[in-house]
Amino acid sequence: MTPPATGPSLDTSLSGSALPLGSLADAPGVRGEPLLVQEMKNEIRSLVQEIATLAQAEISHDTFADSYLTRVISAMGAIGGAIWVRGETGKLKLLYQSNLEAGQFDASPQSRTRHGLLLKKLMDSPQSLLVPPQAGAASDSEAGNPSSLLLVLASVVVEGEVVAVVEILQRPGGAPTTQRGYLRFLVQMSDIAAEYFRNDRLRQLSVQKRRWNLLQQFVDAVHRSLDPRATSYAVVNEGRRLIECDRVSIAIQQGRRAQIEAVSGLDNVDRRAAELSSLERLIDVVLRTREPLWHAAGASEYPPEIEKPLDTYLDISHAALVAIVPLYAPAPIATTDRPEQEIAKESRQLLGALVIENLTSGKLDESLRATSLAVAHHASSALQNSQEHSQILLLPLWKALGRGGWIVRTRAIPKTIAVLAIFAAVVIAGFVIPADFEVAARGKLQPVERREVFAMIDGIVREVPVRHGQLVERGQPLATLTSTDLEVELAALIGRQTTNQEQIASHQRMLLDSGAMQARLTPADENRISGELLQLKQEQDNIEREIALFREKQELLAIVAPQRGQVVTWKVEEVLLHRPVIRGQSLMTLANPDGEWELELLVPERRLLHIDDAQHQTPDGSSRPPLEVTFVLSSHPSQRFTGTMVELERTAEVRGEEGNCVLMRVAVNKSELPLLQDQTTVTAKIYCGRQPIARVWLCDLIETVQSKILFWL
Repeated sequence: MTPPATGPSLDTSLSGSALPLGSLADAPGVRGEPLLVQEMKNEIRSLVQEIATLAQAEISHDTFADSYLTRVISAMGAIGGAIWVRGETGKLKLLYQSNLEAGQFDASPQSRTRHGLLLKKLMDSPQSLLVPPQAGAASDSEAGNPSSLLLVLASVVVEGEVVAVVEILQRPGGAPTTQRGYLRFLVQMSDIAAEYFRNDRLRQLSVQKRRWNLLQQFVDAVHRSLDPRATSYAVVNEGRRLIECDRVSIAIQQGRRAQIEAVSGLDNVDRRAAELSSLERLIDVVLRTREPLWHAAGASEYPPEIEKPLDTYLDISHAALVAIVPLYAPAPIATTDRPEQEIAKESRQLLGALVIENLTSGKLDESLRATSLAVAHHASSALQNSQEHSQILLLPLWKALGRGGWIVRTRAIPKTIAVLAIFAAVVIAGFVIPADFEVAARGKLQPVERREVFAMIDGIVREVPVRHGQLVERGQPLATLTSTDLEVELAALIGRQTTNQEQIASHQRMLLDSGAMQARLTPADENRISGELLQLKQEQDNIEREIALFREKQELLAIVAPQRGQVVTWKVEEVLLHRPVIRGQSLMTLANPDGEWELELLVPERRLLHIDDAQHQTPDGSSRPPLEVTFVLSSHPSQRFTGTMVELERTAEVRGEEGNCVLMRVAVNKSELPLLQDQTTVTAKIYCGRQPIARVWLCDLIETVQSKILFWL
């Protein structure tokens, strides 16, 4: 910021006649004490010097008034005082006061009126006054001093205009010379205050100049492009600099909903973000009211339909200040004397909303409000222009025709005819000359015989005795699992079996002893024990069956090769060892490198029509041969190989980066291939017959027009 210019230097040394020491010098204990008087003079000079320093500082009016009035009152030994300024409506406004109630100006309406007229007198014409206690007539229409104190007043004048009045409440009873000293001192202090207000005015002018420059840059930026998206980003990024806030967003009205188009500082907008969705709901509610929303920290009085979405958004964004300003299309040339704001509320088109946010400071001042409205005004005009421009039918065509106006000039007609003839020849050739139509696809080379080896039971891999590339035979161990749960359950079953066997033996002994007359049982006891013995034997059979099942599960912990083949899983030991696996999980892949090999291609589903047409029968009714496929291996890009289509999957699925595809199996002659490597990447071309060269070259464009344009007409 440009430092404030300083006016004429002030005499802060002050002669003895200007120092307010008359009453102090006559006070008891001071009279005849020259050292004490000199000490007071030095103290007052120090206060004056501090006031002069304050006048050069870049501080707010409240801070200056507080420090200034406190020092003036202290230097004059006064009771209190006040600084009055002119408000926005021209009425007097109290800027700062200290013990003003001692004057009892509000004791009655008459006292308040007389005091106000006195201040107005000094505000209307620059002057300084000493007003004794109870001075002036008691009439309400006359200025006067209704208090019992001496009033010392002085106008603060900047460039011939009174900007403030300094009022000091002094004790009455001082000598006339002393009172005139008070007045001279206050007049010089008002000159120092004038220096502060002059510097502040210069600072404000500097700030306004900077804001005008930023506003000019903003207007240039938002009107530079006629693209709606570029205009939106210019509004938020340049508007943030101009408003000096933390974030600016712009929402565009789309039907009955508003959609965030741009956010300052972001290249793209994540429309799935919860914060963005919440803000759009809040904007919709505010736009229905057609009134701006100004929310600062601490504000809470809002209609219920706004308060709920506002609280929801504040909880997510943690913004301290949120302002939402509706954007209206500029009003047409005025045909009525009604204000533009009234026209906007009734009939002007709603374009969207401008959102201003501060994340830390919740202060909403008039400067931010005025700057936000100015940004919204210019943004509305720029957005309407860009939207109207983008809605022109066949705009790219008209632009191209405008740039190509030279072709109709007289001297350019032969060249134009030649160009048109060449163009017509190219078009005709495109529909007459045939060319090979081939569908591109990517895939991999792999053996035909492949088997995935799955885990048959949950467990932890304890051992992997095979390695990548190793040849294994059918039944050869591939991995060993361990299952603690299985072992615990099996041990529990064996324990139950042992207990059950002991109970069976006990019951059998009791029956034998009863038959040998050693321990005769009653018939009822014999029946009961026989029944229990039968139940125990049945339970024993069940336990044995369960143990057999668990033994079978234990056998499943040993993973063996289902066929002869080669382990093609990379780093199989590192991937599986000591890892938990679940039933049905693929552990490794076996392939038979000695058998036949094939290509597995991913064919885009949009090309299925061409492949299906190529498979149809020939006009004479004979069957077409299998489609020929030409491919290259990523390991040998300089060599071309051929194969024939074997099978085409009938189900399309999303497969990684390739998108929605169908699988095609292509048979190849492995003897023609170089060193075979499983899962080698291939790039293939599927021959689909001959078609016009224009169809071959412009296939993508033609299909896009058919699906995106012609379908909707």
